[in-house]
Amino acid sequence: MNKKYSLLSVIGISLMLLSCQQTSSNLVYFNQVPPANTPKLFAPTIVNTDSIEINTVFNTSFTELFFTRIIDKKFIIHHSEFFDGKWSLPKPIQMFSEQGKESVAIDPSVSQDGNTMYFLGISPEDRLKNAKPDIYKSQKIDGKWQLATKVGYPISTEEYAESYPVVVADGSLYFTSDRPGSLGKRDIYRAQYLGDGKFDTPINIGPEVNSEKGERSTYVSPDESFLITANTYTDEKGFAVSFKKNGKWQKPTSFELGEDIEEDWAYYCPYMSPDNKYLFFSKRYSSPPNSGWKGVAKGEVYWVSSAEIFKNKEK
Repeated sequence: MNKKYSLLSVIGISLMLLSCQQTSSNLVYFNQVPPANTPKLFAPTIVNTDSIEINTVFNTSFTELFFTRIIDKKFIIHHSEFFDGKWSLPKPIQMFSEQGKESVAIDPSVSQDGNTMYFLGISPEDRLKNAKPDIYKSQKIDGKWQLATKVGYPISTEEYAESYPVVVADGSLYFTSDRPGSLGKRDIYRAQYLGDGKFDTPINIGPEVNSEKGERSTYVSPDESFLITANTYTDEKGFAVSFKKNGKWQKPTSFELGEDIEEDWAYYCPYMSPDNKYLFFSKRYSSPPNSGWKGVAKGEVYWVSSAEIFKNKEK
């Protein structure tokens, strides 16, 4: 009898622990039921609202979430913080001194220690000059994100466009640019971090990934073992993944996204959750369809299981 009760106790404790683990896992994702192989809207009414939302990223400790929301033609990074067992309501982060004027702050990428954020930016001053996008950074000091400053040369340039910054584990930056030496409209570059906020000369990561069509919307894992980019390698929209083998990037291969691709929507901003369980991505609808950001009418953030992506690793 004692053995029977002992066994039941063990089973009960195991189930309780499993339940706690599942609850904890859901909690870091805003108590959302995780998706399987079919994409779902992420955090409706919290992240996804009637406004236009773009890209969602976490810090590595799952204590802060970032995304961009378009408000009155301003692209504003918002964030939510996790404390006392719950997430705060998303609030905007002021990146430029003249926050009331049209500006762009989008595509954030956060360092491993959670204290430096890089993003694609166009300040109000550059907006008036119709300048091309550059890469900016903000520092978190005493728990508050500071006004952003432009990351100087050789990252940002006056003549060319720099976008989609991704900071990896050692502080180095990946980004796209149309600077000389690019194979297509825009290529992916890597700049080694030298310390003290400085970077070495960016290096084109090579023809295995970069193509004549031009690359955009890129995510790189912190350990630089794989990258995900908007699919330019087939005639279909969606994303493709490249794995690094023996220190060399492999040719990207497209993967199933788990839904029928909607031709009138743009697919962009891939991002892998810090635990590698879920792919986040954004979809944008413009009216008319070819009007780009000027005609954007809807922007949404989705998430889906990453299992399909890692199937390609063994191929």
